[in-house]
Amino acid sequence: MHKVAVIGASGYTGVELLRLLAGHPAVTVTCVTSRQQAGQPLGEAFPSLAGIFDLTFEAVEPAALSGRADLVFLAVPHQAAMGMVPQLLAAGCRVVDLSADYRLHDAAVYAEWYEPHQTPELLAEAVYGLPELYRERVRGARLVANPGCYPTSAALALAPLLRHRLIDPATIIVDSKSGTSGAGRTAKVDTLYCEVNEGFKAYGLPRHRHTPEIEQTLSEVAGRPVTISFTPHLVPANRGILSTCYASLAGAASTAELVALYRQEYAGETFVRVLAEGRLPNISQVRGSNFCDLGLTVDPRTRRVVAVAAIDNLVKGAAGQALQNMNLMLGLDEGTGLRGAPIFP
Repeated sequence: MHKVAVIGASGYTGVELLRLLAGHPAVTVTCVTSRQQAGQPLGEAFPSLAGIFDLTFEAVEPAALSGRADLVFLAVPHQAAMGMVPQLLAAGCRVVDLSADYRLHDAAVYAEWYEPHQTPELLAEAVYGLPELYRERVRGARLVANPGCYPTSAALALAPLLRHRLIDPATIIVDSKSGTSGAGRTAKVDTLYCEVNEGFKAYGLPRHRHTPEIEQTLSEVAGRPVTISFTPHLVPANRGILSTCYASLAGAASTAELVALYRQEYAGETFVRVLAEGRLPNISQVRGSNFCDLGLTVDPRTRRVVAVAAIDNLVKGAAGQALQNMNLMLGLDEGTGLRGAPIFP
């Protein structure tokens, strides 16, 4: 059994990690941390996990995890993670970081969109953990930067089109909608029930922090710089992301041809489901699962293609993808603990 720890286990992502780890046959959770809830039994803080884990929240320092964990999940905010990663690596732990701290390769870009980076020397080592694109790099990594939820959906929706030069990269628009759990568990006025219920709004314009992450991945796939227009929206749902991606075609292509291409590109990918022509994804059909559902259509009138992706932001957009990366790093079957069907209705 591999030993794992979850630092920052009291947020939505941390609890989702524990839910998934509870059913994993090859790992045991040895430590969960939360400075605010240190000393409180996990089952008291989260009754959904009562009787599943016999653990109590700790306020342990990262260096103290030496020998207690082979791999550590960091489910903490950006800036907090970069203060812990060097200590964890020095302690011999491998790390899956769910914050944004190691996703961007360029420290100057990180500083432009966040704050100055405290450990830029580790950016070159960190592997961007989108298995469908970077699987072999993830296997041997000490430090994996788990992708953001919006970037995961956009990259999977657009990668085949860019790889085969079927679209004009200068015309890409990514229009995304997210459930409120994407904003985290900390109480904020904007995510109070009365603020969100029966509402629907755009936010983070024109510089949402996931923009450079999306552009970085799409640029690597395209082999040239890609600049996009990205608009996120908040919808009154707990979970789910629906990203609708638009781009002008570089040549003639039909919906049937693109669906066939996507099925070829993602053949063998356990967690990517390409829907049949005429069908489009729905967040209700991936809820609680690690699937990304993709649908496509070509508009011959405007000569644009529309690629739609649906994921659960807490699973494929965060905790599930983190487990997918953990499985690769530990030499396990990639889908172990993740093959459960979506929850429907």
